[in-house]
Amino acid sequence: MNANPWFAALPLADRRALLAACERQRLAPGEMLFRQGDAVPAGGGAFYGVVSGGIKASSLREDGKEAILAVLEAGNWFGEISLLDGLPRTHDATAARDAEVLVLPHAGFERMMKRPAFALAICRMLAARVRSLYGMVEDATLRSTRARVARRLLLLARGDATQAREPRPVVPVSQEALAMMLGVSRQTLSKELQAMARAGAIALGYGKIEIASVARLQHLA
Repeated sequence: MNANPWFAALPLADRRALLAACERQRLAPGEMLFRQGDAVPAGGGAFYGVVSGGIKASSLREDGKEAILAVLEAGNWFGEISLLDGLPRTHDATAARDAEVLVLPHAGFERMMKRPAFALAICRMLAARVRSLYGMVEDATLRSTRARVARRLLLLARGDATQAREPRPVVPVSQEALAMMLGVSRQTLSKELQAMARAGAIALGYGKIEIASVARLQHLA
């Protein structure tokens, strides 16, 4: 957990209090934590932290195909929106593989929100999510497909929702999953990735994409 920038920035006392108030839950691949539109009763619901594995935040398009909004890797926390506004869940949350999560019940979340540093951290988390959403809207409306692919790979290299300072050299994402994140066909994505590989920005592997040159990828973005 301490490797995650958001969690690591919390004061030690808040980190300890947060972890002490959580329960652990294991999930099998494909198992759902909650569905988009699920009601959160008064005092119900939970705030989650990913201990291991990955949680996929997604929605279904009108044609029934899945659109992946983000992949929440170990160290990431999520689920705060419905606890704050009492409205239904905004997306599906599904285990992308074997996963373990920390579960902070609503009552525990409200106690933590009385701690100024934690409440400020939640505000910063929400601000980061809004920035990310604005970026996705800009990508979808203003940028070419190649630029969108490059920008999403740069995000994934920093852990997507994590946004670590240093990008990792290999992004563990399949072309199918990446196409679902971008809302493009597998054929369109394959064409763009091949062009980016010829440009020396990336190298393609099975179920992963290697960042061959961050500078070239940034130029394409």
